[in-house]
Amino acid sequence: MSSELETAPHFRVKYSSGANENGEKEKSEVKTQHQEVNLPEGDISVTLEKEQLQNKYNKLSNNYSQLQTQLLVKCPIDWAKFGMSCYFKSTERKIWSESRTDCQSRGADLVIINNKEEQEFIELNMRGDSWIGLTASYKRETGKHEWEWVDGSPLTEAFWVPGRQDPDHGFSAVCCEIKGKWTRSQSSVSKTWICEK
Repeated sequence: MSSELETAPHFRVKYSSGANENGEKEKSEVKTQHQEVNLPEGDISVTLEKEQLQNKYNKLSNNYSQLQTQLLVKCPIDWAKFGMSCYFKSTERKIWSESRTDCQSRGADLVIINNKEEQEFIELNMRGDSWIGLTASYKRETGKHEWEWVDGSPLTEAFWVPGRQDPDHGFSAVCCEIKGKWTRSQSSVSKTWICEK
């Protein structure tokens, strides 16, 4: 004997029972078949809208946390604040290595310029021929000098005066010339400098 029993709108259960040729009772067989469930279109859009709202909330919450952190950044007197960092422009002049030592004695290092916004801040607020944290370092892998930031990271975005960007032994970077661009100079020349912490 075999029949079908509908137990739910999207499941169908099939079972069978009876005796075989020897009169022994056969075991029942149970199968479930999943059928497509068509949700109303409104239910899907409500789910998508909830996900979109949650994503917007998460972004706003993250932005709020970043703003709170920025407000907590306190810069020492004579330092300028931009984003999450504080910047100091010296008034005296030193060679590149002495400039870096001075920044380190202040709990900072020579400035590392990571993006266009930071470059524009430096250009407008720290204008003048000053050492930044970019120096030419010899790389064994390539057999030549390459620009490298004081934290060891490679140069990825640059704002050079055209024709003044080739790294070479004894050179470090200077910012900012009359048009706000970088140039290179012998590290042994005395200049003002910019620290960042």
